[in-house]
Amino acid sequence: MSAWTPKLVEARLSEAAFVLKRLPEPRLSGYFSTWPEVVRSFADKVGQEPKPMRVLPSPASISRMEETLTWTAGLEPIDGQIVWLRAYGYRWREVCRTVGLQRSSAHHHWVFGLCFIAHKLNRRQVSQHLSRQQVIDLARADDPSL
Repeated sequence: MSAWTPKLVEARLSEAAFVLKRLPEPRLSGYFSTWPEVVRSFADKVGQEPKPMRVLPSPASISRMEETLTWTAGLEPIDGQIVWLRAYGYRWREVCRTVGLQRSSAHHHWVFGLCFIAHKLNRRQVSQHLSRQQVIDLARADDPSL
C-alpha cells in the first residue's frame, strides 16, 4: 500500500472487526465427551428452523486482521476504544454512552485516531507537541476529501 488515508484505515478496521465476529468461539481445553454424535433422522428434523450457515474467514483475511489489531497501540485508551466501537458498527449514541463523551467530542477523537493511525502506517513522525486538530489538519492536507 503506497499511502494510507483515514478512509482506508477505517475500512481495514471494519474488515478486521467483521473477521473477529466470524471467528469460532474459543473452546476450553481438557473438556470432551466420549458419547457418540447424535444422528438425527429426517423425522427429527421436520419442523425445525434451519441453522444459519457460518462461513469461516479466509486465512488472508485473518492475517490482515491480526496485523490490524496492533494499530491502536499508540493511541490513548479512549481513542482506541472509540475507533474499535465504530469499526464494530456501533451507533454514535452507543459509543457516546460507553465512553462518556458528547457526540462531537467522540467524533473528534475518532477522526484523530484514524488520522494518527494513517500517519503511523505511512511512517511519518507525529510530534507529541501537536494538538489533535493539528494532526487532523496534516491528514487533510494529504487527503482533501477527509
